[in-house]
Amino acid sequence: MLARAPVPRLLDLGCGSGEHSRFLAAQGFQVTGVDASADQLQAARSADPGGRYVQAPLTELEDRVEGGQGGAVCLGNTLPHLQEEGDVLAFFNSLSTCLAPGAPFLLQVLNYDRILDRGDRVFPPVLRPGGAPGEDTVFLRFMTHHGEGRLTFTPATLRLRPGAEPPLELIASHDVHLHGWRRAEVESLLVEAGFQVREVFGTMTGEPWTAQSSDLVLVAERG
Repeated sequence: MLARAPVPRLLDLGCGSGEHSRFLAAQGFQVTGVDASADQLQAARSADPGGRYVQAPLTELEDRVEGGQGGAVCLGNTLPHLQEEGDVLAFFNSLSTCLAPGAPFLLQVLNYDRILDRGDRVFPPVLRPGGAPGEDTVFLRFMTHHGEGRLTFTPATLRLRPGAEPPLELIASHDVHLHGWRRAEVESLLVEAGFQVREVFGTMTGEPWTAQSSDLVLVAERG
């Protein structure tokens, strides 16, 4: 999709600690990572001292990012942090002013049509090797539904050490307030901001979208 970029300059929106920015730079793109979190950007700059990272809210991109960008990606659970429709529209409008005509925009979020319709409250646990031999890190994610798409997302990180006391230890947990945006809502706001939605997928590997897909992946283009 990014091969269609009119110029090889890209925005990684909600870049976090910069994994996607570094990957895209390795493919030959000139990438600007954008995030509102100073801590996340510090981690990105530490891992990539030569990279370009900008602290800015998604609704004010035109004030912090050069215009004429060839494309943009917004991956992960970034969009739901914008909890009001006006903020999502402001994000898309702000992004549009930074992109060159015909620039592609790839947006990926969880499929909240499925999550909201089924009332899903828990995601499968993720197990990764820990920092010490025989130790693993467990990631748990919970959702509390408040109606009208509003959610409290509660991620938790635990340390698993079989045979130790305690064998399972809570390392960190916190609440994040989100809005689960449905496909129709996102598409409508993109069109209102002047984008054309070109393709819709249910995964990042290109499977067709259905109401039961794991993700919502939209490929839009600045008109």
